[in-house]
Amino acid sequence: MALYKSSKIKSGLIFVVAAVLMTLLYPTKLKFKYDYSIGQPWRYEGVLTAPYSFPVYKSDAQKVLERDSIERTKINYFTLSSSVKLSAKNQITKDFTEGRLGGEVTSDYIQYIHKILDEIYDRGILSNDAYDLLASQEDGYIFVVDEMNVAIRKDANDIFNARMAYDYAMQSAPHNLSPQVLQQINIEKYLSSNLVLDQNKTNQMQNARLATVTDIVGEVQKGERIVGTGDVVTPEIYQVLEGYRTAFEHASTTTAESIVLLIGQFFLILFLFLVLFSYLVAFREELLKQIKNTVFLVLNVSLLVALAYILVPIEPAVTYMIPFSIVAIQVRVFIDSRTASITHLVTVLLAALVVPSPLQFVVIQLIAGQIVLVTLRNLSQRSDLIRTSFATLFGMVVSYYAMLIARQGVPESMDWNILFYLVINFIFLMFAYLMVYVIERVFGYISSISLVELSDINKPLLRQLSEVAPGTFQHSLNVSTLASEAIGEIGGDVRLVRSGALYHDIGKMKNPTYFTENQGANNPHDRLSYDQSARIIIKHVTDGIEMAEKAKLPKPIIDFIRTHHGLGMTKYFYIKYKNENPDAVIDESIFHYPGPNPWTKEQGVMMLADAVEASSRSLKEITEQVLIDHVNKIVDGIMTDGYLKNTPLTFRDIETTKFVFIDKLRNMYHSRIDYPELRRSPNTSEDKKQAEEADK
Repeated sequence: MALYKSSKIKSGLIFVVAAVLMTLLYPTKLKFKYDYSIGQPWRYEGVLTAPYSFPVYKSDAQKVLERDSIERTKINYFTLSSSVKLSAKNQITKDFTEGRLGGEVTSDYIQYIHKILDEIYDRGILSNDAYDLLASQEDGYIFVVDEMNVAIRKDANDIFNARMAYDYAMQSAPHNLSPQVLQQINIEKYLSSNLVLDQNKTNQMQNARLATVTDIVGEVQKGERIVGTGDVVTPEIYQVLEGYRTAFEHASTTTAESIVLLIGQFFLILFLFLVLFSYLVAFREELLKQIKNTVFLVLNVSLLVALAYILVPIEPAVTYMIPFSIVAIQVRVFIDSRTASITHLVTVLLAALVVPSPLQFVVIQLIAGQIVLVTLRNLSQRSDLIRTSFATLFGMVVSYYAMLIARQGVPESMDWNILFYLVINFIFLMFAYLMVYVIERVFGYISSISLVELSDINKPLLRQLSEVAPGTFQHSLNVSTLASEAIGEIGGDVRLVRSGALYHDIGKMKNPTYFTENQGANNPHDRLSYDQSARIIIKHVTDGIEMAEKAKLPKPIIDFIRTHHGLGMTKYFYIKYKNENPDAVIDESIFHYPGPNPWTKEQGVMMLADAVEASSRSLKEITEQVLIDHVNKIVDGIMTDGYLKNTPLTFRDIETTKFVFIDKLRNMYHSRIDYPELRRSPNTSEDKKQAEEADK
């Protein structure tokens, strides 16, 4: 009792320390108390007014839309090349001087062409592709940067391409100039694009335009009405509420307010941890007797909650990526379903303190946890976890969209990003299979997977036992059958007791012929003193522990080897020794097993099964009553000696165990049942025949 109280106090302190650590990791910003969705009525009493002025922020969609609009209406910047105009004027002058333009061309024509080239090139000529792109844009324009680095806005009507410039030159000619002569000159060959795209300037100005996209769309003044009871939350109201949330969560607090906030967070987290602790005290107090159980449960809760407290404020999408259901899996595999359910509930409630839409989060996660507990009855092979993971993924997806539709109706477009987050959650759940092996090594637990593997009689140790000590091997099989049947009836871990029974006597392989089930005609104990024989018999326990540790058997299996004789005595050799040495002072520890006594239901039942099976082979007569008397004698003797006082076995469990042992031993030894005699004599030959058949 004192040990239990000490363990309970230590466990309580572990929960308090966990609450302190979680409080330190808890997000420091204030938690907004309102929950709302677009299209849903405002469900809080009264009118919500702005307690202070705050900005209203654009949604991500609005900012993306603005940026896309700027990208689509990109404004190009061009420089006006003066060298192109100068080159064209020089070329036509040279052609005229050298007579390449024909005799009809006079200086009046050259003077006009120089004038029109000045006008056209000063306005600017674009390449055909660039001009077509500009003309296709509604209200499209460009900027032309002159030699003074001044940007002049020009639309399609202010500039030319080569063909338009030629037409303009022909149409602008004075009447005294012959159109035929102008065509002969072919002004078009002196027209080239002189507007050169300035890519650096264009990118610089485009970035400047993008920088003008602000996060703020407006401002709500102090005292301004935001929303009232019964109002439907429109996208506009939602945007204002989001602005209020941001301002509230980033509001600065005084030192006193911060301390009060921290204390409130600590007690809230502590009370949620106490839900789990209270459950353990009320319903699973045996778990508190070993500190490792408390550490295991607290770590399961704390690690995932810590992830939520750290990551969710940075990226809320992480909410559905963290595999909270893995808590239910691990606790279910190593402890039980009820404890797994409570542990998962506490984990989800602690995480819900920081996630957006906490009600939706809690409902979805609780559904996922229950799916795990229903589908994962035993994790004995990889396919069990795969089935559970798929079922959990399906349940979370359906419940998420069901809640979305129930609260908002059928939206115009579904947010399918949640599928990506839940698939990541599913992948993390698959890693629970690997975590099982890690937990077994760290905490000394044993899973159904390992128990299934250990119960394979082709495992090296069991195969060696069957070859070196076949009698012991058969005894172990019988003990395994008796113990697993009894545990199946009274409630317990059948796989664990079956595996423990198979390995409990492996230490006999060191000296197999010193044990009656492996002896032939000769008994090696005849050549030894009684105390020497006792030492050899007792040593099979320590030998078994050494062999098990060398083979790296799990600790729960080694505990069966350690406890299957408890602190019992080799009474046969002790009595023989005492009879031969009546006056000697006897060191009784020589004749006692090292123990300890069993402390679990499974260990206790296996001790009974071992004693009953071993002693039953010495019975000279096997009848129904002999078996009943024998089982009662052995079991009652162990109970009287107090070897089971540390186990949680009840009197009802003991009586049920006796009944199972008698039934199984009857089947093993094929004992005849003594039927009561019929008081009347058979009246007919047919009656006599039936009576004879019944006795066979």
